[in-house]
Parts: sequence; structure tokens; C-alpha cells
Amino acid sequence: MTESINTKVAADQARETTRKAAAKIEQFAIDTQMPEAIRTLAEKNIAQTQELYARSKDALEALLESWEQTFGAAGQGVAALNRKVIDMTQRNINSGFDFAKSLAGAKTVAEAIELHSTYWRNQLNTLETQAEEMRELSTRVTADVVEPTKAQMKRVTGDFQKAT
Repeated sequence: MTESINTKVAADQARETTRKAAAKIEQFAIDTQMPEAIRTLAEKNIAQTQELYARSKDALEALLESWEQTFGAAGQGVAALNRKVIDMTQRNINSGFDFAKSLAGAKTVAEAIELHSTYWRNQLNTLETQAEEMRELSTRVTADVVEPTKAQMKRVTGDFQKAT
């Protein structure tokens, strides 16, 4: 009986020690300040990366426009899909830059964690919406490509039957 009481007391003490340690760690995370130099460096890196992205985006758009001019009916659908992908990518990248800027401005680790959590929650919702947009567009493009193909196959089959 004494042994089970000692075990219970030891377990209670261990739980209390763990609670105290967790409380200290939590308080440390809340009170820890982001150094100004790190925030400044992060903001500078974000600005440089955003500038590089803008230059790359312009080159990609120019290339896409030249491709659009060479496609027929199927190509127009592919171009629409490419435009949609580029639009979604741009929105996602811009969202990432906005997140990085807000994260660089975080004053505490707790604030940074909250920003991170909110960003990913919003990003998952956005990705779900974007997947639905791509499904709808690809269904329309497929229908636009299949109909002329079906018509052509009927003509070829009809011509073949007339010839035999």
C-alpha cells in the first residue's frame, strides 16, 4: 500500500514539474522579441526576391503570349489553362510575399506562430478553390476540344463508308 502511495506522489510531482516547465517555455515564447536586424534582413530579401519574380513573370507572360498566337482551337484551351495556372501562381506567390512581410514584422515568436497558422489555414482554403476552378476550366476545354474531334471523326467515317 505504501509503495502505491509513493508512486502516486512521485507521479504527481513529475506532472507538476512538467506543468511548470511548460509554463516557463510558453512564457519565453511569448516574451521573446525578434531582433531588428533579422527583421530588416528579411524585409530586404523579400523585396529583392519580389523584384526578381516581377522580372521573371514579365518574361514568362511574353513567352505565353507568343505561344497563344500559334495555337488553334485546342491551343486556345491550353492557353486558357496556362493563363489560369499563371494567375493562380501569381496569387499564391503574392500571398506568400504578404505572409513573409507580416512574418518579418512579427515582434514575438507567438505572433509569428499565429501568423503562420493563419496563413496556412487561408492557403489551404485557397488551394481548394483553385482546384475547383481548374477542374471546371479543364472540363470546358476538354469539351471544346472533343466536339470538333468528334465531328471530324464522323466526317472521316462517313467519307470512308461512301468510298466502300
